[in-house]
Amino acid sequence: MQTKLADFIKNSPQGQEADAILRSCVHCGFCLATCPTYQILGDELDSPRGRIYLMKQMLEGQPVTQKTQLHLDRCLTCRACETTCPSGVRYGALVDISRGIVEKQVKRNLGSEVLRYTLRKILPNPLLFNTFFKVGQVVRPFLPQKFKRKIPVKPDPASAWPAERHARKMLILDGCVQPSLAPNINAATARVLNSLGISLIKAENAGCCGAVAFHLNAQQDGLNYMRRNIDAWWPLVEQKGIEAIVMTASGCGVTVKEYGYLLSHDPGYAEKAENISALTKDISEVLLVEIESLQQLVQSRLELNQTKLSFHSPCTLQHGMKIRGVVEQILMLAGFDLTVVPNAHLCCGSAGTYSILQPELSQQLLKNKIIALESGKPDQVATANIGCLMHLQNGTSTPVKHWIELLDERITRHKV
Repeated sequence: MQTKLADFIKNSPQGQEADAILRSCVHCGFCLATCPTYQILGDELDSPRGRIYLMKQMLEGQPVTQKTQLHLDRCLTCRACETTCPSGVRYGALVDISRGIVEKQVKRNLGSEVLRYTLRKILPNPLLFNTFFKVGQVVRPFLPQKFKRKIPVKPDPASAWPAERHARKMLILDGCVQPSLAPNINAATARVLNSLGISLIKAENAGCCGAVAFHLNAQQDGLNYMRRNIDAWWPLVEQKGIEAIVMTASGCGVTVKEYGYLLSHDPGYAEKAENISALTKDISEVLLVEIESLQQLVQSRLELNQTKLSFHSPCTLQHGMKIRGVVEQILMLAGFDLTVVPNAHLCCGSAGTYSILQPELSQQLLKNKIIALESGKPDQVATANIGCLMHLQNGTSTPVKHWIELLDERITRHKV
């Protein structure tokens, strides 16, 4: 694609990056077949190729309108188009650059501004979120059904966290909403790793990965969250010989793996961020390395009966981090009977804050995903991201859990 970027951006690092991404696109249209919003709306401007044309016009200095903002807002940033693209177009990076520019040039209405501000202030703050969550649980019985479904009645309590006793050590990110909504996920991870001779530890001052603010176009706020996590992790990385920084929410994982890229222009953090990204592993990647030990552990404790399971692979896992088939391999090794999920590459509609900001599209995607997941008549649904977990559970009476909890039940607590 030929480009001629406007003076306001062409000589900046962002401009040079955007120019290279635009030039890599060859208009082939392969992305249309895997774009969730194009599948629903049928409007090419709600496809990656159409949005790329809109972004190109904006970056070349043409007027930016609410129409451009609308079509970029509708993008889930699921990055399924990146998986499909034969030219390797880094669409997600281009959208981040372009959304930041649009946000400065197109004023939103007051309601939208307030909602976005509220989301980026409450969701990344565990104390505030937990307070509002507890209030929500109190008033839940009095809410309309559509809101009632979004508030869990009672999250599963966290199982015991093993003491730090092994020479091998890994860090884990608690995250912002997961400790309130599903506190057992990280505890289950610690138990599984403990059984493999690895101690999992937390850094007290680490918090939100930065994704919420960054993808709500408060990009400097997002970068500040990233810097705070690096500051919290770095002393432990240096002092304790940390092997990996473990992620149990794939939405956080894909972000932390990109700290090196996102902070590459910050001289005070660039090198540390690159090292942090290199250390960051999804829990499935960690267990894949330990697969032989895990297999021995599973075989010694494996029950005879099998649980029929549908696995929803989050977009951040399969398209963002490019991890495909690994969780499924581990679950099958543990004796779970996995169903075939049609159109497994499509987004469930959660996508961070998308389910709140684009409820109609999100609900249609959720409906389609639940039909696909339940087509094999599973006993349970498993996933790898807290946002997807909560969103999916809103759409089905079939129990939805993080897959690491199911593995923990299978190998450390002798439950099915």
